[in-house]
Amino acid sequence: MSTNEKVIEKTLKALANKRRIAILRFIKKSGQASVGDVANTIKLSFKATSKHLMILANADILEKEQISLTMLYSISKDVHPIVSKILPLI
Repeated sequence: MSTNEKVIEKTLKALANKRRIAILRFIKKSGQASVGDVANTIKLSFKATSKHLMILANADILEKEQISLTMLYSISKDVHPIVSKILPLI
């Protein structure tokens, strides 16, 4: 399997979850959000939300920035072309 195929597989696996799609929809709408904001919006525990956010960040779909004690997530500026095609549909 080529490197590009592995990246595509990782990206598609990260997107293949209704909670992560809900997270992306919320962050796309709000621009930037903390774990707590996302958890409250999608009605999921802080711990589970954090895991979903980490999966999206590890797939380079989300960027994270720590400000003081708060971790803020936003859509990555350099997402894979697949993500660029999917984001407008979310």
